[in-house]
Amino acid sequence: MSIKRALVSVSDKQGIVDFCRELSALGVEIISTGGTSTLLAKEGVPVIGISDVTGFPEIMDGRVKTLHPAVHSGLLAVRDNEEHTRQMKELGLDYIDLVVVNLYPFAETIAKPDVSYEEAIENIDIGGPTMLRSAAKNHAFVSVVVDAADYANVLEEVRTGGDTTLATRKRLAAKVFRHTAAYDALIADYLANVTGEPLPERYTVTYEKIQDLRYGENPHQKAAFYRKPLAAQDTLTAAEQLHGKELSYNNINDANAALQIVKEFEEPAVVAVKHMNPCGVGVGASVYEAYQKAYNADPTSIFGGIVAANRIIDADTANMLKDIFLEIVLAPGFTDEALDILTKKKNIRLLKLGNLSTAAARKSSFVVTSIEGGMVVQESDVHSVNPEELQIVTDRKPTEEELKQLLFGWKVVKHVKSNAIVLAADNMTVGVGAGQMNRVGAAKIAIEQAGEKSRGSVLASDAFFPMGDTLEMAAKAGITAVIQPGGSIKDEESIKVANEYGIAMVFTGVRHFKH
Repeated sequence: MSIKRALVSVSDKQGIVDFCRELSALGVEIISTGGTSTLLAKEGVPVIGISDVTGFPEIMDGRVKTLHPAVHSGLLAVRDNEEHTRQMKELGLDYIDLVVVNLYPFAETIAKPDVSYEEAIENIDIGGPTMLRSAAKNHAFVSVVVDAADYANVLEEVRTGGDTTLATRKRLAAKVFRHTAAYDALIADYLANVTGEPLPERYTVTYEKIQDLRYGENPHQKAAFYRKPLAAQDTLTAAEQLHGKELSYNNINDANAALQIVKEFEEPAVVAVKHMNPCGVGVGASVYEAYQKAYNADPTSIFGGIVAANRIIDADTANMLKDIFLEIVLAPGFTDEALDILTKKKNIRLLKLGNLSTAAARKSSFVVTSIEGGMVVQESDVHSVNPEELQIVTDRKPTEEELKQLLFGWKVVKHVKSNAIVLAADNMTVGVGAGQMNRVGAAKIAIEQAGEKSRGSVLASDAFFPMGDTLEMAAKAGITAVIQPGGSIKDEESIKVANEYGIAMVFTGVRHFKH
């Protein structure tokens, strides 16, 4: 076997001229279509138009050109099958040994903010995937290339042995089916959203690899980092790493948790995260003041943590950041002075990620969580409470300052693993109780962490109180106001306790479980 005829039809023409010129020099006959054929001819590469092979013109604005027996017989014929060989000879058909195709730019098309439905549909490739699948199915005899990164290896093998190896053809075929599956998944996702079916009977997703990771949560687990096509620019997958070693699996999860929290705030905010829970959150007039509050919220836990800010890191803030060991600092940017200060620390990772002050514009997306044998899908929790819709259920109303701190705590608690309790005062967290099996346990941890800072603080709970014991504990700790969803059959018990101690309590009517 040797490669004698190649069919080339590409939308992304990067590297294609040099690749085809080399193939031609090796004696390979090039068949091509439309714009690819025009380009090759212009560049002096000998090329045969597809109509000369099919004996049929390209019609319907190029929609029909390769969907022809002369093409697909040449791709699908089993070369060592006598009946196939006989039919090819009787019909005067020739084999096609190599297919080089990439597809209409559907992803790039739908990424345009003003794209019309008609334009999107017109950019669904039909002939390309059909040729790719035909060639990939028959990879025992046909080589198929969908990625320009494979041009060099294919050329080298053709130079050396006249054909690619079977191992290479298997690898290329596998890549093709991944590619066409991803292409179809993107189309299916687009159409599901257009038709108002975001959770259809078959849920197809596709991701592209950003990088392999050294390992997963633990060294014995393999891992890689993937990006969803068309992911928003304020997501971690769009981050530019300015300094430090590669991100780890745990780094990525923690950084994403920090990012989701800091995006809750319009004002300057800094979030410190350990093991996907916030250990300190601060809001201030500047990023410098916000970091001081985030640090002072829990100076012990922040060590070795992840810090995210929604403002550019300046030199004063950088000087504070450098004084402790941090895994990552994530921000919309760093001043030159801040970069000079922080890059002197070898092990810190610095990530730059667009404008993070986007709380008012956050949109719901879908979160996919794998389970053994399947997955569950849900809308992301981007709900923001409207202060005017809060229900004041106690005799005492919260003061203006208490209400401000309650709303701050409510933004934070929705990002804390359930059961979750957050204590807040002076625009910072002073105690966080996360991931406990009962709400009293979460409150106890938060109050113990806050110590004397619990006096005069407010409490946010991600779900209702099943009884009045948490309120009793809060009152004894000096907490003055509470925000919670409400909805328990024993709400009156909690309200009674709050009234006995003069605690102001408001209900949101919305729960924020986070498992």
